Amino acid sequence: MTSPMVLLVEDERGLSLTLGDRLRAEGHRVALAGTLRDAARVLDQDDFDLVILDRMLPDGDGLDLCRRLRERGTATPVLMLTARGAVPDRVSGLRAGADDYLVKPFDTAELLARVEALLRRTGWTGTGAGGRYRFGEVELDVPAAECRVRGEPVALSARLFRLLCFFIEHRGEMLSRDRLLNEVWGYDSNPSTRTVDVHVAWLRRRIEADPAHPVHIVTAHGLGYKFVG
Repeated sequence: MTSPMVLLVEDERGLSLTLGDRLRAEGHRVALAGTLRDAARVLDQDDFDLVILDRMLPDGDGLDLCRRLRERGTATPVLMLTARGAVPDRVSGLRAGADDYLVKPFDTAELLARVEALLRRTGWTGTGAGGRYRFGEVELDVPAAECRVRGEPVALSARLFRLLCFFIEHRGEMLSRDRLLNEVWGYDSNPSTRTVDVHVAWLRRRIEADPAHPVHIVTAHGLGYKFVG
């Protein structure tokens, strides 16, 4: 079954490894980064269901990365970790776009509970309508939340899984970016239409034989996207 994708940005190696192991034990897929630069690179390459972000990193303040995510319309929940627990520090973190703020030292059980609460907001435990689909070399099992390409499992975040499901459920329809935002991201999110293009590009990398020349998720310039399969 598809499990949540979590990016843990923490420069304390011992803490990073310990938290990474605990998150994996809870069934999450975890990527690690120790600097803002590494985190930005990973976030440019993939979609995550949650970012756990240390504030004080070797190359800067985690708030800067949080702000950049929000400025480009990324709605991924961010749990900020920091040793700075004063009220002004917590307020600045929330104003920068963090969804939650946990002060070090913390109890791992509390962190896991906060992670679970934030992940519920992404809807990773539900995928929408049920069914099993096959197109080209892709197999999608919605009840099991599994995607396979050429028989091999493919990791999809909850958002990418829902986006693919929506495309399949509306195959042959011209889907505008605004409609995709409303239906997949929801009215309570505030992403930009550019966010749709980025997620479509990520999805194509996973399911298209040649992402540069897609045959399943095709672009209609100025109109949106259409699923063919």
